[in-house]
Amino acid sequence: MVKALSLRMQISVIIPVLNEALHIGSLLRYLQKHGNGALNDILVVDGGSTDNTVRIATESGAKVLHCSTASRAAQMNMGARAAQGDILYFVHADTLPPDTYVADIHSAIESGYKMGCYRYRFDSKRFLLKVNAFFNRFNWLWCQGGDKTYFIRREIFFQLGCYDEYYTIMEEYDFLRRAMQKNYPLRIIPKYAIASARKYETNGWFRVQYANATLYRMFRKGATPADMKRVYKGLLRL
Repeated sequence: MVKALSLRMQISVIIPVLNEALHIGSLLRYLQKHGNGALNDILVVDGGSTDNTVRIATESGAKVLHCSTASRAAQMNMGARAAQGDILYFVHADTLPPDTYVADIHSAIESGYKMGCYRYRFDSKRFLLKVNAFFNRFNWLWCQGGDKTYFIRREIFFQLGCYDEYYTIMEEYDFLRRAMQKNYPLRIIPKYAIASARKYETNGWFRVQYANATLYRMFRKGATPADMKRVYKGLLRL
C-alpha cells in the first residue's frame, strides 16, 4: 500500500538554512537514503549563509534557492512555491526525522489527516531535556515548534495562506493557530525526530525554558516580531 500510495503522493522536503554547513550534508544524505522513491524534490532555501552551506547542499543533490530575507517564514514559503510534490515536509537543518518518515507521512495522509508532525527529543541524555520530549506529544499550541518537522498537503498549505511573513519569529505557532481555527487536526506521530541540543548546551536548560515561555506569552499577547526577537536575543546566546 505504501509503495502504491507513494506513486500518487510525492513528498517535497523544504529546509530553511542559515550557516548550517555542519549539519546540512548529513541531513541531505539521510533524507535521500530513506526516501524510498517518494521524494519529488529536496529544496534547501538559503537566507544568506556565509559558510559552506550552499556548496555542500548543491554537491549533495539538493535544489538550492536563495532568499533575500533571512527569515524562516519567507524561506519556507519560497520553498513551498517551488516545490513539485503533493506533500510539503518542513525540516530544520539540525533535526533528523525517523528513518520511516516516508511511510509514516503516507500513513497519516491515507488516514485522512491533512497535516502532522513527529514528537521530538534531543541528542542528549540530560534528564531535563527528556522532560521536554514528554510534553511535545500533546496537541496544545505551546507544545509545538519547528523541531517537530511538520508535513502538510500542498493544497491545504496554500488554502491556509502559507506562513505569515510578518512573523520573523514564532511563524510555526501562528500557522498552527490558524490551522487549528480551521479545525484541521494535527496528527502527532508517536515517534521521535532527533533535534540538536546545541541551544541548551550553550545557554542551559532553565534559561532556554524561561526564554521560550517569555516568547510564547508575548506571542499570545500580540507582541510584534521585532519586540519578540529583541527579547529573545537578549535572553539567549544564539
